[in-house]
Amino acid sequence: MALNNTMVQVAVNHASFLGEGPVWDWRNNILYWVDIMGGHIHEYNPENKNFRTIDVKQMVGAVTICNDGQLLAALKNGLAMVDRQSGQPAFFAHPEVHLPQNRFNDGKCDPAGRFWIGSMAIDETPNAGKLYTLDGNHDITPKIHGTTISNGMAWSPDHKTFYYIDTPTMNVVAYDFDAHSGTISNKKTVITIDEKDGYPDGMTIDAEGMLWIAHWNGWQVSRWNPHTATKLFTLPLPVANVTSCTFGGPNLSDLYITTAQKGLTANELMQQPLAGMLFVWKDCGYQGERAFEYKSK
Repeated sequence: MALNNTMVQVAVNHASFLGEGPVWDWRNNILYWVDIMGGHIHEYNPENKNFRTIDVKQMVGAVTICNDGQLLAALKNGLAMVDRQSGQPAFFAHPEVHLPQNRFNDGKCDPAGRFWIGSMAIDETPNAGKLYTLDGNHDITPKIHGTTISNGMAWSPDHKTFYYIDTPTMNVVAYDFDAHSGTISNKKTVITIDEKDGYPDGMTIDAEGMLWIAHWNGWQVSRWNPHTATKLFTLPLPVANVTSCTFGGPNLSDLYITTAQKGLTANELMQQPLAGMLFVWKDCGYQGERAFEYKSK
């Protein structure tokens, strides 16, 4: 089932080259997302429409909120706490300092407050990346080896399942997840995306445990039941490269969607003037879950 895309509107009139990784700061009712190649962390307050950009002056793969009010970002030069005002990063770790051809791509916190962050080759060399966890002591542990374009992540509402996307595989995989130890096991494929619908990119989950997947070169966000591998509906977008989505707003009932200009020709950009914009489906009829925060010890 395809929904009517008139329900979706532009939230912020600002185009990112590679918009990604939206996260809702539920304490302050602010949405953060990144422009990976632009080196920007964007901040938007829907209540007063304030929009500003934090310039970190290097590639930024992901940003997350911390339980002490700071921002944690995965930058080209490593993991860092970022000053919200100046953009000045305070670096503290880098698991791939020996791999300058790699960068971080997508990241999220788990229910226990660890930060999960994927790496990839800038030129998308196959199997060059890993998925890592950063714990509250700043210790880093590789969890999945040989990834290519590490992307969407989500945890089930009961915190017992971890969902993950490595984009070129076209699959969403599920692992048994132990919140206490952070271990993942028993990998299985739960969703396979049809090639005609583009590539699976970022992902979020709603309170019912259904997955929402952004489609790169697919013009859509789709909602799936991961228990039955059933596609529940398609939300069409007016742009090809849909990168990620998350729930925000005071009731977590607004779906925010990031998009990109990357990969489009000049002619395609003319045909897609809204490419790179942040979109929102307000009061979408579904509710998300609060973003997990990074817990530093």
